[in-house]
Amino acid sequence: MSDNRQRRNGKVGAVLVVGGGIGGMQAALDLAESGFKVYLVDNKPSIGGVMSQLDKTFPTNDCAMCTMAPRLVEIGRHKDIEVITLAHVERLEGSPGRFQATLKKRPRFVEEDKCTGCGECMGICPVRNQIYVLKPEEKKKVELAAEDRVRVDEILHEHRGEKGPIVSILQSINSSYNYLPEDVLRYLARQLDIPLSLIYRIATFYASFSLKPRGKHIVTVCMGTTCHVKGAPLIVETLERALGIATGETSEDMAFTLETVNCIGCCGLAPVMTIGEDLYGKLTQAEVLKIVEKYR
Repeated sequence: MSDNRQRRNGKVGAVLVVGGGIGGMQAALDLAESGFKVYLVDNKPSIGGVMSQLDKTFPTNDCAMCTMAPRLVEIGRHKDIEVITLAHVERLEGSPGRFQATLKKRPRFVEEDKCTGCGECMGICPVRNQIYVLKPEEKKKVELAAEDRVRVDEILHEHRGEKGPIVSILQSINSSYNYLPEDVLRYLARQLDIPLSLIYRIATFYASFSLKPRGKHIVTVCMGTTCHVKGAPLIVETLERALGIATGETSEDMAFTLETVNCIGCCGLAPVMTIGEDLYGKLTQAEVLKIVEKYR
């Protein structure tokens, strides 16, 4: 917007873009190229949003970082874009073309003008590393059956010497028991001398772990967009009737557990389900019944 026009209508040639995801980044670039001063605000420590956590994007399977990286570079170099992170809009006042925004910015605890990105601060960060110096919360004696104690000790011995082996140990226990028993987790916390709360935090974060006993065969149906359109809900209904359980439940004979996931990554075979390590695609309701019978 030209200076004369700004003076004539009293409007300011600056724009506030709230949210630094891929949409906010593109909006900031488009506005800046149109001659506006742009303030790009995000409440996270950096911009990028959810796309920075993705590998591929649906439905073209394009590389997420290949899509985002050029925009990050352009924003960093553009003279008319100012990025404000760790902030949120606290108040917005005024009228169209003459808004005044009040931002609340959280501290970064780093002098940004002196930061070189070396990463040394992460090694001594008290927040990031405090979980390694806390003492276990559980002081009670853990009662574990002799057979289970031998089994868990063997798993611990297999992972001895590994750096940060908690996830690997939980995977082995989950594979051995088909779930994560509470008494085993308590015993694990005592043996590794780490807080039980940390183990539960990891165990509840990953969908592949279960804190409840599960059946011998884990039946997992993909409910992603493609599978849903291709009839995944009907596949789930057929399985519920055939197994006599609802989604998330385990049959009384402990033979089957029925689960759903957001995506298995086999869109070309939709609808898809897995039983243990076996994958079945392009399913029909009749085929599902025949497949289940093979595992009874």
